[in-house]
Amino acid sequence: MELPYQKIFVTGHRGMVGSAFCRLLARKHPHIQVITAPREQLDLTRESDVRAFLEANRPDAIVFAASRVGGIIANATYPVEFLSENVQMAIATITAAYELGVKRFLYLGSTCIYPRMAPQPIREEYLLTSPLEETNEAYALAKIVGLKLCQYYRKQYGVLFHSAMPTNLYGTGDNYHPNHSHVIPGLIRRFHEAKINGAETISIWGTGKPRREFLYVDDLADALLHLISIHNPPDWVNVGSSTDISILELANLVARTIGYQGQILTDPSKPDGTPRKLTDTSLMQATGWTPTIELGEGLKLAYEDFLTGLSNGNLRSQ
Repeated sequence: MELPYQKIFVTGHRGMVGSAFCRLLARKHPHIQVITAPREQLDLTRESDVRAFLEANRPDAIVFAASRVGGIIANATYPVEFLSENVQMAIATITAAYELGVKRFLYLGSTCIYPRMAPQPIREEYLLTSPLEETNEAYALAKIVGLKLCQYYRKQYGVLFHSAMPTNLYGTGDNYHPNHSHVIPGLIRRFHEAKINGAETISIWGTGKPRREFLYVDDLADALLHLISIHNPPDWVNVGSSTDISILELANLVARTIGYQGQILTDPSKPDGTPRKLTDTSLMQATGWTPTIELGEGLKLAYEDFLTGLSNGNLRSQ
């Protein structure tokens, strides 16, 4: 399907999601000009700078994949930055996009926006029905602001501003920082290092009982491309695999993928986070999209990318 856009501005193009979407656009729609701006060139928290950039480049559509992200440790350590920076980026970019007549704005959030004890699987209408998970509350609040601002602009002014809420992501271009990464890249790095060092045991945070849903980043990129191609998308929609796995089961799967044969221990003194977080993706499926990369295959691809990054000396770990 041909997209009705000549220029698409992709924020966060160096990140895992933004880079995956740019790769997909280059492969499927090479005629579209992809506009990007590194952080050193454009500070998305400054509305005047964003407005000047959009005025100079005049994109038809914006896919907003920029955000300050991190795992439990990072969220607990820097709640001020996770809330303030993400809110500022959302408000500045969404406002400037409306004022300069951008036709389509797709905002990327996260399923952490939903309540800690939301019924499972989580439907879009469960938003704001009960308290959030405390360990990532600041980030979730920021993403809710962005989602709601898009919804309100669409309702009040009739513009096609909408949002996608992906589940836990992993894959090519992930962040493998030893302390600030998400669960899959964190496990890949730790099990790889344990294998290389011959460690007999490795301990994972928490009881290992919480269940999580995962989506390979290339599947998300395909979902985003699908969403900006349809005429009447939902205000916000879950994007996930509709299957989940316990953290301990995941750890064992990662260990097998890497070839680590030691013992895996749990550490109940560390926080578990939300007990379960499985999305209901029926609304997304109703638009005509489903994922194609299952977890086992995705973990092999992710580990290959990790090894390539190590070999080339450009492993992302900030």
